[in-house]
Amino acid sequence: MTGIPHEVADLGLAPAGVRRVAWAERSMPVLRSIHARFAAERPLAGMRVAACLHVTAETANLLRALRAGGAEVALAASNPLSTQDDTAAALAAEYGVAVHAWAGMDPAAYDRNLVTVLETRPHLLLDDGCDLVHTLHAARPDLLDGVLGGCEQTTTGVIRLRRMSAEGGLRLPMVAVNDTATKRMFDNRYGTGQSTIDGILRATNTMLAGRTVVVAGFGYCGRGLAERARGMGARVIVTEVDPVKALDAVMQGYTVTSMAQAAPVGDVFITVTGNRDVIRGEHLALMRDGAILANSGHFDLEIDLAALDRLAVAVDRGVREHADEYVFADGRRVLLLSEGRLVNLGAAEGHPAAVMDLSFAAHALTTAWLARAHGGLAPGVVDVPGEIDTEVAGLELAALGVDIDTLTPDQESYLRSWHP
Repeated sequence: MTGIPHEVADLGLAPAGVRRVAWAERSMPVLRSIHARFAAERPLAGMRVAACLHVTAETANLLRALRAGGAEVALAASNPLSTQDDTAAALAAEYGVAVHAWAGMDPAAYDRNLVTVLETRPHLLLDDGCDLVHTLHAARPDLLDGVLGGCEQTTTGVIRLRRMSAEGGLRLPMVAVNDTATKRMFDNRYGTGQSTIDGILRATNTMLAGRTVVVAGFGYCGRGLAERARGMGARVIVTEVDPVKALDAVMQGYTVTSMAQAAPVGDVFITVTGNRDVIRGEHLALMRDGAILANSGHFDLEIDLAALDRLAVAVDRGVREHADEYVFADGRRVLLLSEGRLVNLGAAEGHPAAVMDLSFAAHALTTAWLARAHGGLAPGVVDVPGEIDTEVAGLELAALGVDIDTLTPDQESYLRSWHP
């Protein structure tokens, strides 16, 4: 399949990538079942799909399912640091995906690859952070004709899409896969919680027990982070701008305060808000020697990197792999992980395959639904049909061997009636 257009670091890595993809597939029983169904039903026959996703083994299994369903797929990376080069090679050489991604690409190459996959004239888009949709609307609106709709995987991406829609700038239906109950619960909470801690530990080899961990943001991702840091013995401080989420954190027993108050006492700072400049220069100036800075929000804007550069009198790039040490004038040092980008993918492997099994199962089923239903959808942000979320949860319970109750006819009748 090497005749398929591709730009990867080394096609010779494909055999290692195949092994990596197969290993991930072992923990993805729900997506396996959907793959088999798609191969039989071919719901995406004749469809061209352009994707901007993290190029990981788990993503490869999603794209293999879409290919089994009949789709032609072109893939660009959604983060310059997250690409697994062996997986990218396997996608191009063995799985028939036109992949344009390699680890460590510069911003110009990142942008160019987005345009390259859009130039395949896709019918459907799969996005992770809204970069593909933004590029289509802002840079290449000439390619909009023929695009039927798409799916968005992340909180940050859905926020951007809703802004586009509110301003009248979104010209196609985009399904908020991120907003399903299974995605928020399984991927955002449990996946981000575990994989972010994994990235921090790999990058620093630090001990969390007895340390003070500051979690900025208490959405689903922040909750998962706080739970896992506390479970490892850390003292956890939460910072928030939303009074409801802040109150939730208080009632769960966390210390809640402002970043200005947390900055002098924290040992590890993790941003996961979807916003920019969460940690600013005035906070950095207060931090203790050895403070660790990590981001698990989608973009590298949550920590003010320009302010960090201004405060530093020296920078040791790569003091450890995936870690840069910034030295301030008074001798204090802070450690920035993964250049301020997603630490769970920059310094680790992202979410466990078992987590991505549910997220990508929902993505696959929603893509097939969109291929059928797009004609009845107006431009804007669209919710995933509830039956898809329910089906994914049921498939996962079956894979886990878990039985649950079903409603009796009398119970169903009672729930439909307003009589006692």
